[in-house]
Amino acid sequence: MTGVKAAAKRFLRSHGGPLGSIVRVRTDRPEFVLTYDDGPDPTETARILEVLRDHSCTATFFVLMTRARTSTSLLHEIRAAGHEIALHGPDHRPISRLGYTVVRERTSAARAELEDLAGVPVRWYRPPYGLQSLSSFRAVKASGLEPVLWGPTAWDSREATMEQRIARALRGAEKGAILLSHDSYAGYADGGRSDSPPSVDRRDLATRVLAAYRERGLHARSLADALTSGTPIKGIWFTR
Repeated sequence: MTGVKAAAKRFLRSHGGPLGSIVRVRTDRPEFVLTYDDGPDPTETARILEVLRDHSCTATFFVLMTRARTSTSLLHEIRAAGHEIALHGPDHRPISRLGYTVVRERTSAARAELEDLAGVPVRWYRPPYGLQSLSSFRAVKASGLEPVLWGPTAWDSREATMEQRIARALRGAEKGAILLSHDSYAGYADGGRSDSPPSVDRRDLATRVLAAYRERGLHARSLADALTSGTPIKGIWFTR
């Protein structure tokens, strides 16, 4: 029975229909989607931008308004470097147990504020911790945003060795995969669940991940860039 449930979950994660969140990109190009959560961070985001510049890559940054309000200049640096800005939320509190109206109102307000600060339209939203209910999913859609989740993860929001992080990042590495990474850590001040960030050199991790994907013939692109020649694959992703 466990195997059947796992197979059903895998199927739903790539066959979402109108209730689906973006989980991958269907593309023939040798590229994957690189995403960063929890920033912007005055130190770490700037270091990662240097790595992306050196590798001629683009990425999508899912930002928290608790960070964006105090790092507006970084938003403009992200934009100026050719990257994409998306919303991770007004803070890092999970939305899966909040009511529809609350989620819609706070997400709509955060989107409007972020667009004003960044000076660009915002299209994508990633729920904190990847947690969303059917109600919160509908509320995010009603706010004019498209939920985006992921496939591989760099495991950089927890303690792990560099080797474990690279191995995890490569699990599911393929054309159109959406890789979850972090350019900061959401602590108590951001509505996070912990105030103990992992020990990780994020610049070194970014460099190693890009090199490992390059060995597989894959180049990092933002979601918007990947969708210029690809199409979104949506999957059912409801976790409370």
